[in-house]
Amino acid sequence: MRQPPSIDAWGGGGFRVAGVWRPGSLLVLDDQPADWAATRLADLTPEDFAPVFAAGGAVEFVLLGTGLVNALPPRPVRDSLKAAGVGLEFMSTEAAARTYNVLASEGRRLAAALIAV
Repeated sequence: MRQPPSIDAWGGGGFRVAGVWRPGSLLVLDDQPADWAATRLADLTPEDFAPVFAAGGAVEFVLLGTGLVNALPPRPVRDSLKAAGVGLEFMSTEAAARTYNVLASEGRRLAAALIAV
């Protein structure tokens, strides 16, 4: 398994991941950061999580950064992840970025889906 990338900073519309600035929202899956099209929690759909579903059992749960404040993700997103057997933890993007660093360093099988702020 590769060393998971650290999320060093967030805000200003993006993230610094392992020392590299990445504008926009971010999906970290299988220790690989990728651009994520999501911009608003209210607009999320199950299709936004297609890479997570494609990973199958490689993902234990999704850590969702909801933006500036914690809020409940749309029901179709919650239901689709549950149906796929994937847990969902959601919190503000700042808290999710910090939590990701801790959980990834522990070797947890998670995906981080972080809406840029």
